[in-house]
Amino acid sequence: MLDINYIRDHADQLKQACQDKQLDAQVVDQLLKVDEQRRELITQVQELRSQANNNADEVKKQVSEGGKPAAELVAKGKKIKDQLKQLEPQLRELEENFTQLMLAIPNPPADDVPVGADESGNQVARTEGQLPKFDFEPKQHHELMESLDMLDTERGVKIAGFRGYFLKNDGLLLERALMDYALDLMVKHGFTPMNAPVLVNQEMLVGTGYFPWGKEDHYVTQDGTYLTGTSEVALTAYHAGETLAEKDLPIKLTGISPCFRREVGSYGKDTQGVIRVHQFNKVEQVVYTVADEAETRKWHDQMLGFSEELLQGLGLPYQVLLMCTGDMGAGQRKKYDVETWFPAQDKYRETHSASYFNDFQSRRLNIRYQAQDGSLKYVYTLNNTVAASPRLVAAIVENYQQADGSIAVPEVLQKYLGKEKID
Repeated sequence: MLDINYIRDHADQLKQACQDKQLDAQVVDQLLKVDEQRRELITQVQELRSQANNNADEVKKQVSEGGKPAAELVAKGKKIKDQLKQLEPQLRELEENFTQLMLAIPNPPADDVPVGADESGNQVARTEGQLPKFDFEPKQHHELMESLDMLDTERGVKIAGFRGYFLKNDGLLLERALMDYALDLMVKHGFTPMNAPVLVNQEMLVGTGYFPWGKEDHYVTQDGTYLTGTSEVALTAYHAGETLAEKDLPIKLTGISPCFRREVGSYGKDTQGVIRVHQFNKVEQVVYTVADEAETRKWHDQMLGFSEELLQGLGLPYQVLLMCTGDMGAGQRKKYDVETWFPAQDKYRETHSASYFNDFQSRRLNIRYQAQDGSLKYVYTLNNTVAASPRLVAAIVENYQQADGSIAVPEVLQKYLGKEKID
């Protein structure tokens, strides 16, 4: 959510932001119209309430003096009450419309974000690592994992439906090793490890900016709670409604949780293996920092660096993309994607996303801090993937496959897995 004063002063910029993010720009004019009507009605209602209070005081004064309130005062009080009875419901309706429209205004992208309609507008910022060379035809991850009894998609689909799967034996142990390695990395960098809840209230999804835009991609329970697609939701909302102290910033949280996504709009894509699934496990990183975009951008690059450190430790080649306006979320100010190399597919695939929001999320969640000068400000928030499985497990399997069909275990994972090879 943006400050309404900012919206009033930057309407044209926000209309352009809507267009650049492939959203309906009319919402800006709709909001400003409702805002004007709302402010006019607030003035009328406040004036009537003031008149009602003054009239009531005069009635009390006459009664306290032993007299009977004048008939004109009684009539005036009734007239004001009738007017308020008519205007207050209109104001409540306008306030509700105002709130919904405020939630529909996107965050304008940073100045260095490329403008583009879709993923074709993304820019490769850099490429890291050496692509593996095989003296045999590399196999896809699911072929290798099924042959080594690490993965069972047939029974997964039978039990859970489309995109269902079982990780088993060394498949599960490799995933656990990856998650432990990711958590240990973030703890080393001073992050507080947390087991984040996956069932959250709608207010928290609205607060983090996943709603209203991405509501169709979430699973809802019969209790009205939602399964989250990332622990970013719970971690970012952890201090919702609180006022923090500047001395405690930055706050650095890392969470591990199952994640759930309906993958709406992905029908027919990546149907083989475990690249695109409905349920997965992920270690996420979230930072709250001071209300300074320059400081936030430093953290954005630093958090990206933590993910790169993980991939470099695993010895996986990757590339960093600067995402264009049409391929980033409505709430994101700037976003990087990291794509890891999949040799059997001869392409890079997304494994990480790093975003910053300024106060877009914290305004919605009402997370503030008291600055050193005593003023109250909204924190700035950022998030980034540390490791998501089974997609990253699939990347490890493809890059570390051997000619005999076995999988070499990355050195950094050997102490967790207790072996050097899966065969």
